[in-house]
Amino acid sequence: MPPYNKTDRSTLKRLPARGFYDRDLVHKILDEGFICHVGFVADGKPVVIPTGYGRIGDKLYIHGSQASRMLRTLKTGVAACVTVTLVDGLVLARSAFHHSINYRSVVIFGNATLVEDPEEKSAALLAFSEHVIEGRWKDVREPTEQELKATTVLMLLLEEVSAKVRTGPPIDDEEDYDLPVWAGVVPLRIVAGAPINDPRLSPEIVPPEYALNYKRG
Repeated sequence: MPPYNKTDRSTLKRLPARGFYDRDLVHKILDEGFICHVGFVADGKPVVIPTGYGRIGDKLYIHGSQASRMLRTLKTGVAACVTVTLVDGLVLARSAFHHSINYRSVVIFGNATLVEDPEEKSAALLAFSEHVIEGRWKDVREPTEQELKATTVLMLLLEEVSAKVRTGPPIDDEEDYDLPVWAGVVPLRIVAGAPINDPRLSPEIVPPEYALNYKRG
């Protein structure tokens, strides 16, 4: 797939060597993440809201109650900035100044549009569910018509997009490499624990495979 086109907003200014515009990389980061942070201006004030999301191709979907201020504001077409960040490790240098974090992140600029087509709306809700835990949708009751009407779904095209990635060991000043201080990386990852049954669950119902062996990335 061709890379995303660079724009003034999506081109990294600081540490540009960490910037990537590869679609596969962007999609992989988005598909591994759980939460995006949506930044916008409401009533003249900046707001950043964390929320779940789903992706279908080059379309990012967010959803929620019709009463949501975020969704009511975004569907008017105001400019938005959406970010997703994955933390991969703590980078411990020999000096306090050079401590860092290994991470993968995506920044998306654009304007959200309201999803009104029933088929696209249903597909987006399926994408939300499968994004969180693949296979769950087929086991649960699907939304009723009333629930669908009470849910707002917005779509943001992935057009102005960039990824930023830091990997590898700490980078110290040359004169600090001889200091008697441990330096390196503490890797971090999401690890699922054993499923906990709902107290009202029937005793004969056992956790499904996707809950017993859940893993991310």
